[in-house]
Amino acid sequence: MEKMSRVTTALGNSAISGRTMFCHLDAPANAISVCRDATQVVVAGRNIFKIYALEEEQFVEKLNLRVGRKPSLNFSCADVMWHQMEENLLATAATNGAVVTWNLGKPSRNKQDQLFTEHKRTVNKVCFHPTEVYMLLSGSQDGFMKCFDLRKKESVSTFSGQSESVRDVQFSMKDYFTFAASFENGNVQLWDIRRPDRYERMFTAHTGPVFCCDWHPDDRGWLATGGRDKMVKVWDMTTNRAKEIYCVQTIASVARVKWRPERKFHLATCSMMVDHNIYVWDVRRPFIPFATFEEHKDVTTGIVWRHQHDPHFLLSGSKDSTLYQHMFKDATRPVDKANPEGLCFGLFGDLAFAAKESLISSDANRKPYPGGDRRYPIFFFKKPDPTEQFAHVSSALSVFETDLDSNRMDWFVKTAQLYLLCGKPFAELCDHNAKVAQELKRPQVSKTWTMLRIMFSDPANLTTPGLNHNLSKLGTMPLMNSFNMKEMSSGMGTESRLERSKGESRQDNIHLEPGNSHASNNNEENEETEGSEGQAEYMFCDAELDDDDLYSMENDNQAEEPEYTLPQEAFQLRHEIIDNPSAPEHLQQDKADSPHVSGNEAEVTCLTPIESFSLISISQPLFSPHLPASFFCPIVREMLTYYAEQGDVQMAVSVLIVLGDRIRKEIDDLTQEHWYMSYIDLLQRFELWNVSNEVIKLSTCSAITCLNQASTTLHINCSNCKRPMSNKGWICDRCHQCASVCAVCHHVVKGLFVWCQGCSHGGHLEHIMNWLKSSAHCPAGCGHLCEYT
Repeated sequence: MEKMSRVTTALGNSAISGRTMFCHLDAPANAISVCRDATQVVVAGRNIFKIYALEEEQFVEKLNLRVGRKPSLNFSCADVMWHQMEENLLATAATNGAVVTWNLGKPSRNKQDQLFTEHKRTVNKVCFHPTEVYMLLSGSQDGFMKCFDLRKKESVSTFSGQSESVRDVQFSMKDYFTFAASFENGNVQLWDIRRPDRYERMFTAHTGPVFCCDWHPDDRGWLATGGRDKMVKVWDMTTNRAKEIYCVQTIASVARVKWRPERKFHLATCSMMVDHNIYVWDVRRPFIPFATFEEHKDVTTGIVWRHQHDPHFLLSGSKDSTLYQHMFKDATRPVDKANPEGLCFGLFGDLAFAAKESLISSDANRKPYPGGDRRYPIFFFKKPDPTEQFAHVSSALSVFETDLDSNRMDWFVKTAQLYLLCGKPFAELCDHNAKVAQELKRPQVSKTWTMLRIMFSDPANLTTPGLNHNLSKLGTMPLMNSFNMKEMSSGMGTESRLERSKGESRQDNIHLEPGNSHASNNNEENEETEGSEGQAEYMFCDAELDDDDLYSMENDNQAEEPEYTLPQEAFQLRHEIIDNPSAPEHLQQDKADSPHVSGNEAEVTCLTPIESFSLISISQPLFSPHLPASFFCPIVREMLTYYAEQGDVQMAVSVLIVLGDRIRKEIDDLTQEHWYMSYIDLLQRFELWNVSNEVIKLSTCSAITCLNQASTTLHINCSNCKRPMSNKGWICDRCHQCASVCAVCHHVVKGLFVWCQGCSHGGHLEHIMNWLKSSAHCPAGCGHLCEYT
């Protein structure tokens, strides 16, 4: 172990010196505690219970308290504490529900003193009174706290927290009779040890379990709490209501919190999972740690300052089976690596830009921001010691405001509220959303919805009034050489059509199969097409056509009809016909057998050279009359990417949901998840909670669908007997009273029920709101000061 640095701190008549060092343990540690004179530390865990001496250069094992051939579960420790008044007295919390005290002054090998087995489940915390030698407090998973007098063999008081489990208990450093308890339901309770029947105060500190709490050693009114919501909060308990005065956001659940001695605004924290580091925070600057200890390779389970008046040494135990002594001068300072530049967009398009003061101090046009001057460090310390203050890095903030009217986001809110994403056929969803976009003056988005409807809808359903492409008439729209699409698709490739003389009727030239139902209404459809006042309707293939190449069939007998010939560049030139050859044999047979052609007409099987003709035999359609949906998927994918890159994730996610399986497989899951998260974040910023929840429900990404499944458990207490309610109904199993009675009108609440988390009373939402407008006390008369937020 390399020597890093060395300090000597004067504490009255004693002196503490040492360096950063560590030792390997036999097993992972669950908790540690240090004796009053800071010379020894006890380490407790599931398979370890030892005392180490803190020498100047190293840890030295002094005593192993796990004795006997078959150690009992009493040695499996969840917590340990060394009495600060009696140097030979220890207490441990066992995982089997036992509270054990240990007397190091015993001459025998077994140092166990007393055993209390009143708890039914694991004991999470034990705490000695700071000034009373024989008073011990415990908190258990069974929801009870017990106060023990070590001169007696049983507890003297039992406190019911009316919750599932107690995670931490701490005696106040200044108030003799007060202790705080934290619970898994997010509440913190303050108790007077003289009144075990009811707590003095209760407030909701965190959203989720509160794992730890710690009273400030100097300021009697400050209580720090840490919870699963990754926050450390400091509460002022001197007021009528617990007031949150500081809040620190960490990156993982907070397992331990300890105030730093001799530093009013500093506290140390460690995490329950994920993060292995120990952080020291200045609560006045909560966004970046003041110092970091990064030695442990696994989760840190216990932290304690070596001496209650020495801020320079911190001891820690971990699941990596190591015990460390950290010296504060060796800590990492995250602020030294902090980036002084920042960029952020506001909700309404404002842009904030922060940079080093030296970079933009020469800008004479810069105006002061009305939010206050931030060019100088806000936090500083009076002591000149550079290790006890933040680095003096100053940044200047520039805000670029936009015209509010030109960048309003009303369209986003209205679109989110009016869009339909499910519940109707695909075509109706597209039409509705297109109409919404059109009314909000977003024509491009509206046309996009219309095109999606055209691309992915069934052609049989495309008969809406606004759609000019009526596919039912496509049979009368020939494409080049007068070939009808319906004729080609119905297997007319074996027939040919010959151009007769100019004076003959063209009706006789069209030969259909007897079973073709199209022949009976051919004239009617052609007449309707010819006389239609609507726009001309075309179909396009890969080749580009001139207007002269597209024409409709005419069935009227005309005296003179223009001769239609193919352009020379479309087909190879035929050889010159000298004689008058007969028509192909199969044509003669077809025309002779056709019921629409007389025998005289069948004899006319030759044409003169002047009556030249173009004959094309087609056995397959030129192209499918309806393209498959997969043909458009690459285009739609590019369109969604375009909208997302433009910042309109609302359009990207809405189309993704409406199209569903038609397009979902074309886009990778990470991209979809990114779009969903961005859109949900925007919806929640605008407080569109219902729309956000609908988007989460309609998503198929597993990472998104689980967003509204977290923290859905609701713990309810009976308003009469204060016991937890079962999940079977609203009738309490203990007092057999209905818990959902309105405290104002005394009737059963059958609809929306609102209740106070402090006293469990409540009622109809409207009744409670009206009551609290004129009175702050609970309408049930319990005396609790309720607050409606």
